Amino acid sequence: MKRAGYLMRNIADTANLYLAFVKARKTKQAQSTVLDYEKCLDANVCQLKNQLLTNSVVVGNYHYFTISDPKVRQICAAPFGERVLHHALMNVCHPFFDKHLISDTYATRKNKGTYSALDRARQYAHAYSYYVKMDIRKYFDNIDHGILKQQLSGLFKDQALLAVFDMIINSYHVGETKGVPIGNLTSQYFANHYLSAADHFAKENLKIPAYIRYMDDMLFFGNNKSELLLKTKLFVGFVEQTLQLGFKPIVYASTTEGVVFLGYKIYPHHVKLNLRSKTRFKTKMIEYDNNLQLGKWNPYQYQQHVMPLLAFAQYADTLQLRIKTMKALSG
Repeated sequence: MKRAGYLMRNIADTANLYLAFVKARKTKQAQSTVLDYEKCLDANVCQLKNQLLTNSVVVGNYHYFTISDPKVRQICAAPFGERVLHHALMNVCHPFFDKHLISDTYATRKNKGTYSALDRARQYAHAYSYYVKMDIRKYFDNIDHGILKQQLSGLFKDQALLAVFDMIINSYHVGETKGVPIGNLTSQYFANHYLSAADHFAKENLKIPAYIRYMDDMLFFGNNKSELLLKTKLFVGFVEQTLQLGFKPIVYASTTEGVVFLGYKIYPHHVKLNLRSKTRFKTKMIEYDNNLQLGKWNPYQYQQHVMPLLAFAQYADTLQLRIKTMKALSG
């Protein structure tokens, strides 16, 4: 694959930096850091432009906090100015990352996403008798810096861009040379690209006919159980040796038992929420209703949070769950 070069001037283009600002402030307009940046927007954009063109960007001043939604994770929030930088980079670099991905990789991509991945899983659950479910143990924390940098240098030849990527990668570590921070836009792209080598191995070397990946959640489907298990073993060996990653316990099952994927349980002819997702739906609906009733949120803020949650539930057969939950809130 031909490497992309001469991108830094496009990244540092003033129009691209203003667009990056607009994207970075989305849903965060009221935050003080955003308002402070906007007060001196022209000066901040000019400063970022000069930093990019002189290889002097500043990264790594992270703020850390923990969430449990549904599992406990440490989120690493970059300062607002760094978030503008990340958007500026990916505005230009997105198509080059995307071009390297196979069609059945669904995270961090336009016209893909969670529900497209689920639709594909439903199609495969109907067409095949068996499936294998795999996901990586502490994926973001175990991405190897050296391997990631080597992958990026195989994708881009612009040395100024690679130097910025190196600074971002070096700004965070778990242990000596592993880990990218959950919360950075660049981390989403780095993490999605890191497993692209596994995608190509599954499709091109192992000839898996039905394969899906959403970030570090992977599914194989097939009708020959022994062949599927053998290919899974080869795939796991490749990922462990080449990408230095380890797996959580692997699930082997019949599709008639339900394919566990992205918070759902997918059967050949219907979809259910898994138990954890049901609990999360009810808990979040109560929390959001309380925020509205107590005046912490206005009706617009309430709607912005509730609509995605309802969409998540509505994808599955949850009519009775939704009715019961709404009755409990109104009663």
